[in-house]
Amino acid sequence: MRERLQRLSARTNGFTVTPRQYERVAQLALGALTLIVLSGAAVRLTGSGLGCPDWPRCYGHAYPPLNAHALIEFSNRVITVPVSLAAGAAWLLALRRRPYRRDLARLGLLLPLGVIGQAVLGGFTVRGALDYGWVMGHFALSMLILLAAVLLVWRARPQPGEARATETGATARIGGLEPAPGARDRAHDRRLVTSLRALVALGALTIFAGTAATAAGPHAGGSPGQRINRLNFDGRSTMDFVIHRHGEIALAFGLAALGVWWLARRRRAPSSVLRPLTFLCVLLALQGLVGLDQYKTHLPTELVWVHVGLACGAWLAALWAACAAGAFEPARARFIADRRSKRPVRAPGLLKNPGN
Repeated sequence: MRERLQRLSARTNGFTVTPRQYERVAQLALGALTLIVLSGAAVRLTGSGLGCPDWPRCYGHAYPPLNAHALIEFSNRVITVPVSLAAGAAWLLALRRRPYRRDLARLGLLLPLGVIGQAVLGGFTVRGALDYGWVMGHFALSMLILLAAVLLVWRARPQPGEARATETGATARIGGLEPAPGARDRAHDRRLVTSLRALVALGALTIFAGTAATAAGPHAGGSPGQRINRLNFDGRSTMDFVIHRHGEIALAFGLAALGVWWLARRRRAPSSVLRPLTFLCVLLALQGLVGLDQYKTHLPTELVWVHVGLACGAWLAALWAACAAGAFEPARARFIADRRSKRPVRAPGLLKNPGN
């Protein structure tokens, strides 16, 4: 895989992009992939999921008939074209980025693969008459693609020395050491990193519970009169049961977010961690208010769409905070850093026993 990416990177001569230009491409791809989630939610909430009962055509034609549901569904398919171009550019331009970074090429490749997977899964969803399993899987894949896109945007930030490396054609030296291209930020606060990763996992569980609540509710994606296979394991009580479980998990997520925010402030985390955490807490508070209101008003379409949008924002904020916290610092790296700071530290396995 490594050799193939390097050969692809060297195949096209002349055209290259700078680290700053590629960062903008990655941001554009993230925005496009978020947009397609919201447009897909609009298709489902307007009952247009079967507006085009076949795929990839619409009623056997390359264009939709003049009715609202068909136009909405087909428009969502058309939006997939610029989204696909943005995702493809994120990969292809990663190969032309200078200095070349293998980690960005690998992450960039996940985006067009994810879009292709979404298109195929969307076809199965339509052919399966919007069965709740296909629809839930479709949204879950969207969240995984957003995860890859956030990682790409975070890693695409220009690293120290890359600007000079681009100008000179060589790797710049910083303090006599070669900067590791694509090296992840290393965190010294393992408790905060662990807490943020657990928060992301709880957020993923909350989103999954939300998709189950939608699958059991009235917004299954079909228009009135169409028979849709909804989530149903306890008759009419299914929707109430799933919605209440989703609410409980979401409450736990909100309280956990507040707890991690308090921990980050107490441990004097950098603003790059505190800002997305604060944004996450605000979004979850709004999410709770919208959720209560839509439950009391019997799930109006507009509020449910806002709920989905807030969920996407909360997911992105949680992922960004986890990225900003950095990765665990390896034990050997900590030991070397301590030695350089002239602090007396003994690391098992690195120092021999004087008695031997």
